[in-house]
Amino acid sequence: MPSPIDPAERLLNLLIALVNTHGRMTKEQVRASVAGYADAPSDEAFERMFERDKDTLRDLGIPLVTVTDAGHGDDIGYRIDLDAYALPAIDLTAAELGVLTLAAQTWQDRTMRGDTARALTKLRAVGQGPGATDLVAGLAPRVRSGGAVFAPLLDAAQARQVVRLTYRAASTGEVRERRVEPWQLIARRGGWVLLGWDQDRQATRSFRLSRIEGSIKTVGEPGAFPAPSPEQVEQAMAAWREGPARIATLAVLPERAEATRVRAIEAPPGAPDWSQDPVVGPLVVGRDVVHVAFRNAWELAEELVGYGDAVLVLDPPDVRGRVLDLLERAAALDAVLDRAPVDDAEVLEVERG
Repeated sequence: MPSPIDPAERLLNLLIALVNTHGRMTKEQVRASVAGYADAPSDEAFERMFERDKDTLRDLGIPLVTVTDAGHGDDIGYRIDLDAYALPAIDLTAAELGVLTLAAQTWQDRTMRGDTARALTKLRAVGQGPGATDLVAGLAPRVRSGGAVFAPLLDAAQARQVVRLTYRAASTGEVRERRVEPWQLIARRGGWVLLGWDQDRQATRSFRLSRIEGSIKTVGEPGAFPAPSPEQVEQAMAAWREGPARIATLAVLPERAEATRVRAIEAPPGAPDWSQDPVVGPLVVGRDVVHVAFRNAWELAEELVGYGDAVLVLDPPDVRGRVLDLLERAAALDAVLDRAPVDDAEVLEVERG
């Protein structure tokens, strides 16, 4: 025996039927032809179900209208007013389409890449020609994939369900299991961060998705904790930003690392002239010396390592050391892949940085 259809699916089926009907649909036609209404055990149950769904459609702003037969006043049908329901024509300027293109380029996670690409293709069809992206040429922000843990964490945050995850701490490298109430996923410095309540530590915490090892396991039932208040989210953000403000000095190749360049600040008082340094001087030839503010050394290092040799860290030493460590680990992984047989390489799972 088939399982009952979910109310949300039944509501969507009703909307599709009413949009595509020729003229109108009576209640009898809805019950006989729209999937989900045959589940009603009685006429009274169907009436309650149908009335509830009609109210929901109207609450959603969908123009559901009642149509009465001209010859029989008690013969009532329903349809969607397509003129009121249809969106107005979209008229995008070159600048608007350029900004949308830039936004679509931000989403590189495979779970969203297809949807954004299809949406952008449709919008380009009503834009102002191939030059519509010229205003944002050269700008290419990226948010790295959240990996296999992104979708489960997003689902758990929406369902308010506790998760169990294994996390590698940035400061100590310690790997331990955490029980977390997931609040929000935010994009930060090219990567994803989970904000939530650490049940073991009884405190707000942030977790870089790139540091989560293994899979996400849900614990208990959905709705296990209330949605966080704005104050709680701000507290989690503040805890994540903790640490004194510091300044890093970078040597950047021209027209590279634009996302880092836009945060550049003036050189701090007493900053050395690196071009005169006998060791560093030859390395900065042809590069721009850029100063950026930061708080977490590991966060800045994970951002900079993605630019490869386009960015050299001149100062401070702890950021430079973390970048070198990440590069050495990546090089070691490449060596493992180069030595592995073809069949092994296809199944070898690695985390790059």
